[in-house]
Amino acid sequence: MQTISELDISGGDDAKLARQFRAIYGGTGFGYLRGHGIPAEQIAAVFDASRRFHALPLAEKMQIALDRNHRGYIPIGTSTDVTTTLAEVTKPNQSESFMMMREDAVADPDTYLSGPNLWPELAGFRATLEAYHDAMCELGRRMMRIALMAAGASDLSFLAQFDTPTTWLRLLHYPPAPDRAPEDLYGSAPHTDFGALTFLAQNAVGGLQVMTPDGAWVDVPHRPGTFVVNVGDMLHRLSNGALRSTPHRVINRSGRERYSCPFFFDPHVSAVIAPLPGTGTPGYEPLVFGGFLRQELEAGYDAHKAETA
Repeated sequence: MQTISELDISGGDDAKLARQFRAIYGGTGFGYLRGHGIPAEQIAAVFDASRRFHALPLAEKMQIALDRNHRGYIPIGTSTDVTTTLAEVTKPNQSESFMMMREDAVADPDTYLSGPNLWPELAGFRATLEAYHDAMCELGRRMMRIALMAAGASDLSFLAQFDTPTTWLRLLHYPPAPDRAPEDLYGSAPHTDFGALTFLAQNAVGGLQVMTPDGAWVDVPHRPGTFVVNVGDMLHRLSNGALRSTPHRVINRSGRERYSCPFFFDPHVSAVIAPLPGTGTPGYEPLVFGGFLRQELEAGYDAHKAETA
């Protein structure tokens, strides 16, 4: 447990916070975030919305099944972390989820994943999630500024790529693993996140584990008043490797229902991802974020495979 540190952003200037961020995310790559300013009542409302959604009959949830713009319901057994190099994954993830992204009232045909969200007929559901999404975007922008400073960027102009960010709010439900489940049956198989920053709200049911730099798996339990925050692959590349994109997994052997609500805050799909000026001799070739996303989603999700078959 002592390998998972805590960062409190309620006080101190950004330069000091950047130094603390560098110490945490240059090592383990996972940390608890305190002082984030998101009210506990607002987080609780999102969990309530998640439980109400997942309690709906499957046929009703399937009416808003995941679309080609990666919005809607993802049933159990329809996503597999086939691109991971951390384990030999042959079985789909044992979770179901509702996925919300940035709301584009009218889809831009030239922008990958642009489009409106798909909403269930649940009272207050959309308003609750949209309010939370907007609050998390403000937190994401502040944390990205700190992260780029922590990376050693000589200027912060890349922050403009988050003016219209790529966002993902995922309401995850992990049923308990069956008795005598095989070792390679995961709620979420070992993987790294592919974006910039992840902010995870989780309930008190355990299951999240993080790989430390020495290869050990450690539990990351719920800690009231905090988000679990980690760096993704794109921020790792932007930092020229200084900030670690950490492997993690979920195995729910608690016998209880696990709910978690990760919010992923990423740059616009048109952003060119390359080591930022000031981070040293570039160790990564540039890539376009949208192209990278397309490859990941088509490899991992049945809905995207069907679209390209």
